[in-house]
Parts: sequence; structure tokens; C-alpha cells
Amino acid sequence: MPNFRPIFILLLPLFSFPVMSQKTELVIDVGHSIAKVQPTMYGIFFEDINFAADGGLYAEMVKNRGFEFDDPMMGWKQPKSNPYGFNPTSGIATIIQPEADAANRNFCRINIEDDKGYELINVGFRGMGIKKAAIYDLSIMARNPGQTITKILVQFIDSLGNVLGEGSMAPTGKDWQTYSTKFVAQATNPKTTLKFTFKGTGTIDLDNISLFPEDTWKGRKNGLRKDIVQLLADLRPGFLRFPGGCIVEGRTLAQRYQWKKTVGPVWDRNLLINRWNTEFAHRPAPDYFQSFGLGFFEYFQLSEDLGAAPVPILGCGMACQFNTGELVPLDDLGPYIQDALDLIEFANGSVATPWGKVRNDMGHPEPFHMKYIGIGNEQWGPEYIKRYKQFEKALKDAHPEIVIISSSGPFPEGDFFEYGRSELKKLNAEIIDEHYYNSPEWFRENATRYDNYDRQGPKIFAGEYAAQSVGITSPENKNNWECALSEAAFMTGLERNADIVIMTSYAPLLAHEEGWQWTPDLIWFNNLEVYGTVNYYVQKLFANHRGTDLLAVITAKGDVLTGQNNLYASSVKDANSNEVFVKLVNFSNKKQALEIDFKNQKVGSEATVLTLRSDTLSDENSFGNPKKIIPQESSLHVSNNHLNIEITPYTFMVLEVPLK
Repeated sequence: MPNFRPIFILLLPLFSFPVMSQKTELVIDVGHSIAKVQPTMYGIFFEDINFAADGGLYAEMVKNRGFEFDDPMMGWKQPKSNPYGFNPTSGIATIIQPEADAANRNFCRINIEDDKGYELINVGFRGMGIKKAAIYDLSIMARNPGQTITKILVQFIDSLGNVLGEGSMAPTGKDWQTYSTKFVAQATNPKTTLKFTFKGTGTIDLDNISLFPEDTWKGRKNGLRKDIVQLLADLRPGFLRFPGGCIVEGRTLAQRYQWKKTVGPVWDRNLLINRWNTEFAHRPAPDYFQSFGLGFFEYFQLSEDLGAAPVPILGCGMACQFNTGELVPLDDLGPYIQDALDLIEFANGSVATPWGKVRNDMGHPEPFHMKYIGIGNEQWGPEYIKRYKQFEKALKDAHPEIVIISSSGPFPEGDFFEYGRSELKKLNAEIIDEHYYNSPEWFRENATRYDNYDRQGPKIFAGEYAAQSVGITSPENKNNWECALSEAAFMTGLERNADIVIMTSYAPLLAHEEGWQWTPDLIWFNNLEVYGTVNYYVQKLFANHRGTDLLAVITAKGDVLTGQNNLYASSVKDANSNEVFVKLVNFSNKKQALEIDFKNQKVGSEATVLTLRSDTLSDENSFGNPKKIIPQESSLHVSNNHLNIEITPYTFMVLEVPLK
């Protein structure tokens, strides 16, 4: 025993007392506002990548509902009783194309040979997710010229052939009519298919076969998926940037996003193959198309629902420079500029204007109050500057009230970036969109990026950013805690420079569990579930504590706290809720003790603490454990405007301190 006791005494401190750095003293001058924090400070960026629209946010469950894909029967299956994939003794479906150039150019003609019940199956987007007792609305355009097809039976079928819900309709008309029915799911299943069985013999024509859950966002018929939009609403975004991203540009100019083809009656919108369908060899998606059921009207409507400023981005006559880089000659840029002018009219014009009337006819006579418009997505070089000049002159001549967002290219440094910033500054550009996809270390090291930016230059839109755990475009990137915490450190620097950084958004926003092309992503979903990554909760904590006035966080030495000792901070005051919000990031393996002194205004005696943390930097949220890392709430006593707190290793926290 005498030989054992000294060892015990030496080991005990290792287990009893955590390693802690020296206490850091901070001062926050509550009475001095450095700058106003813009309502647009934290927003969301939507791009139709990772099946974010069709198969995701847009709640349509039928894939290739109008038989308009390049392979018109993609997504559809006929009975497989022989090697050719159909049973000619029962019937056969063929595609008819009466109008090659029309938006809705194809329909499906079914010749039914016997009365045994010909079947046609739609596989959905990686299956169809249904929920027990939920109601589903089905509509079909059909014509029954011989009136010999007496009934269409529609059923949810599981992988074993079990019926999980059904409805029926009688297609009585000789001419095109829309038929509809409702049916209730008898079980919850993520992988059903939709089977159509036809009674009678003869010929029937089908088009625009559509299925939606009745319970959509705000109960809108044929609307958006409610659970996904709710996560977006919970962010309280200041803006919604849409529709992308690289899909704005297109691989070629012919494949670019054209907003005018995405408004008006949904069946008249031109389908387009998605530019992400074969972009990456590691994740090909030949069935990835854009139906534009989620089009510009729906984006504006969603912005309005979320209380977010709409921020549309338009092509500038340059195809994606990572693909063809195809250019519209400067002399032929007029139609592209007119598209921008017409978009302003669509969003803000009176119902007496041509495009204001289109908005009115879609059910929204009031303007959408659009303030911002982006010209180009990630363009760079002299050709972009030439085109930007023409857009800028035309838009400002006609609409000086519209704020134009310009592009500095896809990288946050280098020759392309420096050239773009220099030229745009000469042009007195209002807002420059900067993008950052980089390592977690880069984000921590660049928390001071904007501390020394020219205060007289353009404002900054941090339009796309996400820490890459492995590398840009790697399919192995993870939404892990190291990435999220590094982003939080970087965001303290964005907020600390809120006088010039006025808009920020993580990217990409959404990803389907089985249909993704790019990682990491903010929100993941499958056919039934959706969860926020730990990066999502970092964004939510910042956005839900945006505040109205920027405050300085100063050390005892008189320095601004910007990451010294792996400690990052920013602070704002909210004049509406009468609170101070302090964001703190400890990216070290030690506890850090802080003493915070609030000066020049009395604060309350109890602060709320929202803590996001994990000891393991590789930890992630997942479908199996969607709340592994989520904010935890506690309280803290404040004594005479002083607050003492210990921040555990690898922690992000927000302090809510009431003002007296």
C-alpha cells in the first residue's frame, strides 16, 4: 500500500480537474451600435441539385407525369411477362407526339387487347413515400374515344404486391378531360409504386398523371412538401435566393434556365433536363429533369410565405464556364436583358402590365415587392464584365430602385477573383456575390477575411459557402461537427463585419438520401423523413439571433476578439426584443473561462444559454439519429452586468441576455 499511494495522488488530478486555459475577459459596449444588421443578413439559397425540386420540395409523387422525358416511358413500367417488357396479349402503351415543339408535346396511348386488366406502373422518385391515414389527390387527363374503357383502378403497391390504398375513376369522355380521385394510405411505406389497372378493351389516351399529398405547405393544392418547408421557415430567413446556382447558366445556352418558361399553367411549362444529371461520374442521374412545377411564381410565393426577400438570379448570356462557356455576342444580348426587365414587371408591375397580368392570372394580383436581382451566377473574366455593364445600364435606367448583385466568380481568391473585384469596384457595383467551398481550416483562418475590406467599396453577399471535410466535389464530404463549428467561427467574422457583409447563405440547401450529386448539404430528406444537419443548427442559431445592431466584442487588452486561442465571438443587440445576443465558438480541446462585462446599459439577471457541442469532431446528425447534435438550453446568472461562463471544448453557444 505505501508504494501505491503516491501513484494514486499523481493520477487523481488528471481525472478530477479538466484542462482549462486562463480566464479571458471580454467587454461588450451595449450602448454603442457599430452598424445596423440588415434583415437580409442570414438567408437561404435554393438550387435544384440533389433532387431538391422534383422528388423533393415540390410534392409531386409521379415521375415523368407528362411522358416528356427524353425517354418518354422513363419512370413507367408495363407488365413484364416476356423479355420485351410488356404483354402484347393484354395491351401496350406507346407514345404519341402530335406537336414536336409544344411544351406538352407527348401523350401516352394505351391499346388494351383483353379484359384481364392491363397494368401500368409509375415508380416515383426512388419510390413513393406514403403515410398511414394520409389522403392523396390523383388527377389524370384522359380521352376515351371509343368509350370502351370503363374504369381506371389506381393503387399504392408495396414491394410484395400488397395494396396499401386505392381509388378509381370512370373516363367517360371522348375528348380530353381531367379526372380526379382521392384515396387514403392504409399503411406507412417509403417505397410504394403507383399501379393503374384498366377495365375494358380498346384505346385510351393519357397525359399529365399527377399525385400529391393533400397535406402540403399551407394546404395549397399541388403544392410543396410541408415538412421540408417547415425546416426552412424555422430558419427565419431574411431572403431566398433562387433558382441556383449553375443551373442558371446551363451547360449550353440552350439548356439555361429561362424563367418565362416556368410560369403560367403548369402543363404549359417546358420541361428541361437538369444540368446535374450527368455532371459527376460518381453520381449519374439520367432521370433528373426539371418539370418546373416549382417555377418562378412558386419561388416568389415561397419567399412571401417565409417573410424572406426574393433574390432571383438570371443568366447573363454566358453558359457555365466549367462546361462549354458558350457566349451570346454582345450585339445579341438584348433578349437576355429584356428577360430581366420583364421579370421586374412580373414581380412588381401592376396587373395592367403584360407580365403583371400573368402574375395576376396565377392568383397573385399584389406585387411581390422584389428589391434585388442577380446578374450571372459564378461568371468571371472580361466577358462577364462586358455583359454586366450592359445589364447594369439598362436596369438602372428603367428601375433605379432595384439593387443589382454581381459575381466575383467561383473562388474566394486568385486571379479571377481579384480581376472581378477590381473591375466591379470601378463600376461602383452595389453588391458582389462571393463563394467559398474550402477546408474547415480555411474557414477558421478566414474569420478575419472582411476585417480589412474597403468600407467604401461594394457590399458583400456571401452567397454560397460550406466547409468541405475531404475536398470540393468529393462524394466523401460529411456534414460533420468539425465543418459546422468551423463555419460558426467564420460566421462570427461575417457578423462582425455586418457593415459590409449584408447577405449570407449556406449551399447547397437540400439533398435526397438516394438522389444526391453533391455533398455536404444543409438539409437531408428521403421519401418520408427530413432532418437538419448540425450545420443547419449553426445556421439556425445565427439567423434566429440576427439582431438589429452590431456590437463590438473587445478583450481586456483592447483588441477585437477574432479567434485568439481558438476563441471566436460576435455580438448584436436586438431593438425589437430588447436583448443582447452573444455568439461564442471554442474550437480548442480545452475549456475556456470567460468573464463578460456589459457596459453602458443595464442587463437582466438571468441569461439563456443555447449550446451546440460534441466532443467528437466527426459526429454527424443522420436519419438514424437526426438529433444527435442539437441546441441544448440552460440558464446563467448575471451579476451587476457581469457574466462568468465556462465554454467546453468544441462548442458553439449563443447567450440571450435581456436588457433592462
